[in-house]
Amino acid sequence: MDIYHVWCDLRPGVRDLAFAEAVQRYLGGLKERELIAGFRLTRRKLGLGPPELGEWHIMIEVSGLAQLDQAFAAAAARAAPTEGLHHAVNSLVQNARFALYRDFPDPIRQHGQELF
Repeated sequence: MDIYHVWCDLRPGVRDLAFAEAVQRYLGGLKERELIAGFRLTRRKLGLGPPELGEWHIMIEVSGLAQLDQAFAAAAARAAPTEGLHHAVNSLVQNARFALYRDFPDPIRQHGQELF
């Protein structure tokens, strides 16, 4: 499983529950279309965490880079319904940071194959 991470803050004046609902609609729709395997939305607690990563953390699970590419293609097409749902999330955030991680050991490593 690969996990695409997004850390961000909300723009001034954005309500936390409005953001959570927008994330649910957008990523829930991608999951229903099987463009992602799953997702989680988390919020920093008690102020613990590096400030440069933002208060919010979204984890998007994909079965591999091919599925991630399909999700990116859906967003890049800028077509309904994905465009409106993506914009509804993107317009609420600032200071976004992104990363891509993988489960470890993954199936390749578990079988003793070295890639790097």
